[in-house]
Amino acid sequence: MSRRILCITGLLFLLHAQTWAQALGERLERLLDDPSLADSEVGMMVYDLTEDTCVFRYQEKKLFRPASVEKLVTAITALDVLGEKHLFPTVLCYAGRMDSTRLDGDLYVIGGFDSEFDEADMGHLVDAVKDAGIRHIGGRLYGDLSMKDSLYWGEGWSWDDNPWYFQPYLSPLLYCKDCVKVTVRPVEGKAQPEVTCHPPSSFYTVTNEARSHDPSAGEFGITRDWLQNRNEIIVRGNCTSPRMERLNMQTSQAFFMHAFREKLLEAGIQVGDYAFRPSPEDTVLLGGCSHSLADVLRPMLKRSDNLSAEAVFYHLASRANPRHAGSKDAVEVIEAMIRSFGFDPSRYRIADGCGVSPYNYVSPELLVAFLRHAYRHPGIYEMLCGALPVAGKDGTLRHRMRTGEACGNVRAKTGSMTGICSLVGYATAASGHVFAFVIINQNILKPSVARSFQDRVCREICK
Repeated sequence: MSRRILCITGLLFLLHAQTWAQALGERLERLLDDPSLADSEVGMMVYDLTEDTCVFRYQEKKLFRPASVEKLVTAITALDVLGEKHLFPTVLCYAGRMDSTRLDGDLYVIGGFDSEFDEADMGHLVDAVKDAGIRHIGGRLYGDLSMKDSLYWGEGWSWDDNPWYFQPYLSPLLYCKDCVKVTVRPVEGKAQPEVTCHPPSSFYTVTNEARSHDPSAGEFGITRDWLQNRNEIIVRGNCTSPRMERLNMQTSQAFFMHAFREKLLEAGIQVGDYAFRPSPEDTVLLGGCSHSLADVLRPMLKRSDNLSAEAVFYHLASRANPRHAGSKDAVEVIEAMIRSFGFDPSRYRIADGCGVSPYNYVSPELLVAFLRHAYRHPGIYEMLCGALPVAGKDGTLRHRMRTGEACGNVRAKTGSMTGICSLVGYATAASGHVFAFVIINQNILKPSVARSFQDRVCREICK
């Protein structure tokens, strides 16, 4: 084939690509004419990662509140700075001396903000004490909270989101995500329904004032007496079908230490009360357990778990400040990442790691920069895509785009809070091209309208 023919072929291919990209841009432009979006704001950017070129932009420099797509900023920064093998440890040690089966000293649990620490992990800590031959602890049981500061909520978090599971109390010591799963099942007649709680513990109490199939009992509800700062779970109203709710406990570290003490006593290990203080330097390691960043990313992105995101956020903070780390320490790490993209971090606002705070402000252009960075680093991209929800398949996208071109071809993070609905991630087109896209609908009171618009955008990209 002559050089002239090769040049003509290349020119035709380039013209075809330009025409195709232009056609996609025009189709996306038409979607913005949807009358249902007339009373709200939209920010969008679509970037062809395969061709390394932007194919569509609309208000891409404008600042928006991202909601839970903020988790992508946290996740990509963590994968870059910490690495997927980074650990979230909970360490068990003692100070004093062993005398046969008696510990003449104190037992310490050093918290590492492990959001995935569960009942099995608590069992491992108890086993470590038993395996050391300890049957009596002469001193006290202490929790070491020195990893982070004492603020248990993020900046700008809403007070009335307490006591729901999506706003847990933040602490280096976490047990079962600081939540209790409450399940209520009606019984025959108008008797009290059956209430079960998991994990079981004497840390909380249950008041069951509900009735089964009794309209006079009023509206059904499951809550915690959070206004009085009490861990009393209250069930009221008419229960007509099985219901479930997850409630946070006040506070995370107290729930952890109370449960640990309970488990030690159940295992026949005598121990006194618990308290909190930093562990001394001359402690002896007994054991511990941990989860990796890869373990934490999946619930953080697939299920949009806020506690997992804050755990990652504070591990970024701990990288900058190993003791008593605060949110500002984490923000500095993220701002350094933003600066490395050539952006001025002072133009944006990062307030937390999960997107709950209304003080977060980012632009579609900045979010695309994070997605492009991940794509250019195969290790980060592979780990990120494996943790993102897949359209029509799993996570927070399992019920969206279940048919059509986008099904299975979109991996993206959802975000929603009052007035905000966002979708950010990657889409693979029929041509094989991979796109990064950002769609943020703001000042929209009907999330279904925004989700419908976003799904149509994704289908157009995937055609």
